[in-house]
Amino acid sequence: MTINQGVRRVATWAATLAVVLTAGAGLTAAPAAADISPLGANIWTCEPSPLRPRPVVLVHGTFEDMAGNWATLSPRLKLAGHCVFALNYGRVPATGPLHGVGDIARSAQELSDFVDRVLAATGASEVDVVGHSQGGMMPRYYLKFLNGAAKVHRLIGVTPSNHGTSSSGLVDLARLLGLSPAVALVCQACQQQMAGSDFMKTLNDGGDTVPGVDYTVIATRFDRVVTPYTSSFLTGDAVRNILLQDRAPLDFSGHAAVNHDPVVHQIVLDELDAPATPLP
Repeated sequence: MTINQGVRRVATWAATLAVVLTAGAGLTAAPAAADISPLGANIWTCEPSPLRPRPVVLVHGTFEDMAGNWATLSPRLKLAGHCVFALNYGRVPATGPLHGVGDIARSAQELSDFVDRVLAATGASEVDVVGHSQGGMMPRYYLKFLNGAAKVHRLIGVTPSNHGTSSSGLVDLARLLGLSPAVALVCQACQQQMAGSDFMKTLNDGGDTVPGVDYTVIATRFDRVVTPYTSSFLTGDAVRNILLQDRAPLDFSGHAAVNHDPVVHQIVLDELDAPATPLP
């Protein structure tokens, strides 16, 4: 790709993103379809069973919402006997109905408040968290800086942006052209998820994990959003990194398709049932 082609690609990418976000600016804050819970989730009278003692909290990704992100996994978890809860987060006035675009630290506080509500409603002492993309990474901020480790047993990240993304080279090119600040104006979470951002440095400084929490990462070789896909993986004693193609070599699911992949669903179910990592 030539420099001129690269400039056009970044300009088109940034302009499209701005148009999408601006299109929602005139919408009211009235509840929309995106505020609807996925099937099986947010039944606030659900009582955890001895077999499934921890509620499962589902956390969507950037630009996504709970209804779409978890349309198939949520009912699967409910059918397996889990108490399932999901939230929308990261919405700012300028982006209308879009979620997961605001400051990630603030989104982590929204998650913290939601987990407290789940624990109060169910009487459980801990939850398990399953998140996609930003939703698999953002809870790590909650665990590390907002006392979340005392309330979370396991974090399962599905194609999480744990160490940021190069966006297939667009990040480096955007920085070269001085476009990173423009991206932050319309989607702060996008800028924060760039590889090497100040947010990523803060999140990962001192190690990827915190004591007392088990971590599972599910990545796919065909991820074109979190790039390279290996940036999803974590390092730590209580970490299990799973490459989807090691379990299903002919599975070509990419970054978004994994949300509705039955193989991924089964991995999530198995990981929720996995024994805790013994304390050292």
